[in-house]
Amino acid sequence: MVLGFNRKPTGRPGEWFYCLKHAKVEEGPECPAKDRLGPYGSREEAGRALAIAEERNEEWRNADGAAPS
Repeated sequence: MVLGFNRKPTGRPGEWFYCLKHAKVEEGPECPAKDRLGPYGSREEAGRALAIAEERNEEWRNADGAAPS
């Protein structure tokens, strides 16, 4: 049995995501969860998804007890 087929996108209208595959903001269930960042509270916030991820990564790198680079 092959796994991975018939995967349905998850999400609801009013939830915003950034699709990594298509490099665009999407509302609700458009693409599979494996290809998205989110959900975010607004379209604008989802549009900043890559910047938000980088900010969070930087915070983690600078946190006390963080793994060395």
